[in-house]
Amino acid sequence: MHLTTEEKIELGLHPVFGDSDDQPQLTDIAEPHNNESLGQTMDQEIDLVYSLNDRPAWYLCILLGFQHYVLAFGGIIAVPLILAEPLCIADNNEAKSQLISTIFFVSGLCTLLQTTIGIRLPILQGATFNFMTPTLAILALPKWQCPVPDAHAMQLKNGSTPLTGEKLDEIWMSRICEIQGAILVASLFQIFLGFSGLVGFVLKYIGPLTIAPTINLIGLSLFIEAGKKCGSHWGIAALTVGLILLFSQYLSKVNVPMFAYKDRKWKVFQYPLFKLFSALFGMCGAWLVCFLLTAFDVLPLNSTEYGFSARTDINLNAVTNSPWFHMPYPGQWGMPTVSLSSVLGMMAGVLASTMESIGDYYACARLSGAPPPPTHAINRGIGVEGIGCVLAAIWGTGNGTTSFSQNIAALGITKVGSRLVLQTTAVLMIFLGVFGKFGAVFITIPDPVIGGMFLVMFGMIAAVGISNLQYVDLNSSRNLLILGFSTFSGLVLPTWFHSNPGIIDTGVTELDQVIIVLLTTHMFIGGFLGFLLDNTIPGTEKERGINSWQEKVKEGGNVSSDLSCYDIPFSNRFLKRFKCFQYLPFLPTYKTSKERLST
Repeated sequence: MHLTTEEKIELGLHPVFGDSDDQPQLTDIAEPHNNESLGQTMDQEIDLVYSLNDRPAWYLCILLGFQHYVLAFGGIIAVPLILAEPLCIADNNEAKSQLISTIFFVSGLCTLLQTTIGIRLPILQGATFNFMTPTLAILALPKWQCPVPDAHAMQLKNGSTPLTGEKLDEIWMSRICEIQGAILVASLFQIFLGFSGLVGFVLKYIGPLTIAPTINLIGLSLFIEAGKKCGSHWGIAALTVGLILLFSQYLSKVNVPMFAYKDRKWKVFQYPLFKLFSALFGMCGAWLVCFLLTAFDVLPLNSTEYGFSARTDINLNAVTNSPWFHMPYPGQWGMPTVSLSSVLGMMAGVLASTMESIGDYYACARLSGAPPPPTHAINRGIGVEGIGCVLAAIWGTGNGTTSFSQNIAALGITKVGSRLVLQTTAVLMIFLGVFGKFGAVFITIPDPVIGGMFLVMFGMIAAVGISNLQYVDLNSSRNLLILGFSTFSGLVLPTWFHSNPGIIDTGVTELDQVIIVLLTTHMFIGGFLGFLLDNTIPGTEKERGINSWQEKVKEGGNVSSDLSCYDIPFSNRFLKRFKCFQYLPFLPTYKTSKERLST
């Protein structure tokens, strides 16, 4: 999302950050490193402990890398947990465990790729909710409906062949292959946008009135999923929300004294423990309460009674039965299948992800002590994100990858903007993704605890979308009409089509599926109507908020003229030998037509 640095910290997608005005100083951990290539002005402005090209000690890389991993895990793990039911694996713990391991593994690969040859900023790549609404719309098609829960018992009564383990696997694998194919083809469009340099052209026509309803509807459209989880025990869900709010808001300015060994002696420093790990503490606190209630048999033992889902011993067999090591590999669920309706629906997620990432790049550059990213770096970053989504589709995560806003905000709090730290995080994610029992542990989290996390998380996503409206004139009836109509239509149309299945009948099955997927994807309807009306109804640039929005994204100015931190490693000499490379918009040697004429 296109937010300033202060807004990134206050409105990150994960509710773990408080205001950025009172940021703790962690200079007791290590001495600041000099890095002339990134400009001393920026380092002094944000008082970095480590800037972009600095290399902290190996043990600090591991500790700080693990911190980024913890910050991201809540958002990453939410995706497979939401997809479990529509993929028909709600009761298949082995499949859920493998899906969790795969998504962490691929997130690590994509982070390593982005920080090495992509935008080359300390930016973490992970699962994105931008792909969630089109995914749910695809899986809601009649042909992907899960078998009736009692179908297995009915088959036994009728004497027909019951569903074997292989057939059950075939049911969910065919569904995830459909999602894989949609993400794979749609991501090719993102690759084209990035490496062709068309990103800048597209953004000229996309403003806050397009982004606000698009991102807002991502959060609003997921309220049913949050309600299902919370409804299994509202008390535990409320406890989870209360703990997250306690740590992230009420205790956000409380720093915890901690010890560090430096200069051959122990030192005490203040650390914003609650602010950084509020989601983790909130989830673990509620998880512990559920464990104690289970141990003392306070929660019901009968699966039909209210509150049974809050028990922690329901899925313990997932941990014991899962292998110690599981190596995710390409095509592990089968070959991706492609259908036009699924691809077109997924395009909305690709565009939303692209818009979100561009804003993240500028915020990350400012917080890591780097100059604002040049055009070639942004183009390459978007292209590499597309490649990351292709990898996610090939491995079969059921989702794509995008930049994580909450980890960018953490850079401003920890004052550590080193690229090497995020590369260490990537290695940790790959390692833990191979560790099979690690993924299985998360399956034991009770449903109401997950529901409480969803309530806060999805609410924050909706709020971040609304925050983009600060740049537009909200006293303008034009803007209010566009915003209200696009948002309301994004809620009404999908709900109506879901409640009236079979209403679309053109006589061509494929065309029916395209129309249904597009008209049941909330963010597509809201974003498309916002884009169409904002670009056709007359209005000034100031009224639409286009200029102020783009200026805020790039706020901070060009404090350093040295852009070498965005160069591709070990390639500069080769690229400078041939003039043809200056025409490729994703290479450091790229020059615009004006720059070529001036030289």
